[in-house]
This record gives sequence, structure tokens and C-alpha cells, in this order.
Amino acid sequence: MPRYFFDTRDGGHFIDDIGTECADLEVARDEAKNALPEIARFAIPADGDKQAYAVLVRDEGGKIVYTATLTFAGLRLDGAAVKV
Repeated sequence: MPRYFFDTRDGGHFIDDIGTECADLEVARDEAKNALPEIARFAIPADGDKQAYAVLVRDEGGKIVYTATLTFAGLRLDGAAVKV
């Protein structure tokens, strides 16, 4: 079974040097998509109102074969931060 590596970016950069065995790229793709909300769930409170979270999937040869990005944007509407 092929091994895929899931590098993450969420204001920092984590390189996955262990990887995960997945049946194929479609399974690795699903793993990446499912990881993003979990990453954001812990990072949003600490990172304020604007942040992008990304997972880059590499194959065993180190080639990036899939990327997924989740963007969080918050906007205060109490009048203190924005005037229309």
C-alpha cells in the first residue's frame, strides 16, 4: 500500500516525516479534507480573525499530489472596527 505524507500550514509549517498508508490518492485526498476542520478547530481561537489552513499531500517520491485549503475570516459588526 502506498504511503502519503500530510504536511500542514496554519501560520507555521509542519512536515510529516512518518506518513500514512492509504489505498490510493482518493483515500489520501479524503484524509486531507477531513483533517482541515480539526486543524482549524484548535487554531482559530489563537489566530484571530483571518487565517488559512492548508494540507499538502506528498507521495512516496516527495512529489506534492494534492493540496487542500480552508480559510477562516471573521469580521466585527459592532461598528467599532468597520464603518460603512
